[in-house]
Amino acid sequence: MHVTLTAGTQLTLNTASKEANNLSAQKTLKIQIYRSTILSVVLYGCETWSLMLREERRLRVFDNGVLRRIFGRKRDEVTWEWRKLHNEELNDLYCSPNIVQVIKSRRMRWAGHVARMEEKRGVYRVLVGKPEGKIPLGRLRLRWEDNIKMDRQEVGCGAWTDLSWLRIGTGGRLL
Repeated sequence: MHVTLTAGTQLTLNTASKEANNLSAQKTLKIQIYRSTILSVVLYGCETWSLMLREERRLRVFDNGVLRRIFGRKRDEVTWEWRKLHNEELNDLYCSPNIVQVIKSRRMRWAGHVARMEEKRGVYRVLVGKPEGKIPLGRLRLRWEDNIKMDRQEVGCGAWTDLSWLRIGTGGRLL
């Protein structure tokens, strides 16, 4: 089968293919901007955060909202109406870990750095030291150390007992 293209048809096909390539480039550019600029600002200092479930949910909502703006809407196969992308579809399109996983990995990496610090360093003393004074009434707030324990259990490294995990990078001796 031989198809003859007129000049107008050829111009339309070229324009359509350029726009399709342009849309793909726009999405990759937007993702690069999101990773380099927006996530950097949002996650500044996240290594020391002590997150509650409510805050984790808010961060996930923010993350999914930005990704929905980047990837746009999708046409439903059944009704042919435009709809928002579901969270699973966003995870498939954005092949990077979600924002909460990034926070947990950064927190674990920072805990490893603190574990290898000298005893004189202030950060290390805050981690292993015991605060003095009265404990406020009511439920105790979740501490950074508690978050690290939960992160280690999620990863499967076991419990954090007596800071025994601080042997990382010290040749097996406890700091």
